[in-house]
Amino acid sequence: MNSALPSPRSSPDAAPASVDAAPASADAALALRYADELGWATGGSAPLRLLTGIAFDVLELPAEAGRAVLRRGVRTGPVLLSGARMGLLVAAGGADELPGLLDWLEWGSLALDLTAAGAGGRLTAPPLPGAPGGSPGAAAWLRPPEPRRAPGPALPALAGFGSGTGDAPDLVRLVDAAATECHRVRLSRARSGRTTRESADQPLAFS
Repeated sequence: MNSALPSPRSSPDAAPASVDAAPASADAALALRYADELGWATGGSAPLRLLTGIAFDVLELPAEAGRAVLRRGVRTGPVLLSGARMGLLVAAGGADELPGLLDWLEWGSLALDLTAAGAGGRLTAPPLPGAPGGSPGAAAWLRPPEPRRAPGPALPALAGFGSGTGDAPDLVRLVDAAATECHRVRLSRARSGRTTRESADQPLAFS
């Protein structure tokens, strides 16, 4: 007589909970690191979000233009990439200054693909160095933030038109470089589109 007990059957309701536990745990661990190492506020889960307008704001632009800004050697703060968009972190309040700066720099009349997220905004939190990477195409740090330390601000700030204070990167120079590269990308795309249309309008050649 076989006296072995049958293996317990798993509950059909248990599987979804176990599947959700790992992402929730990873988000909680990442949120703790952001709070402990950087003092940054986070919210939500799957994916975890960074709250803008508290410790920092972010300038958003096409990744093509953002890479050109980085090649120019302009001083920046942390930089993240999310799909086809790049985010340049700036000091809190920078988002409110963007429209006025663009006008002062004589970019205000052009339709630039350059926006900013400030108070009330959210962006996907990339994994910090040493944490497991996200899925392909997910947000990632190109220039990760440094653990908080004093003194010395690390985020581009508005310290006066064209003048910096201390070691803070200059927000005016960064906005001007970003606007320039956004305009170049816009012109390049316009020329490319025009060339494509002109080629399509040409009659086929027969020998």
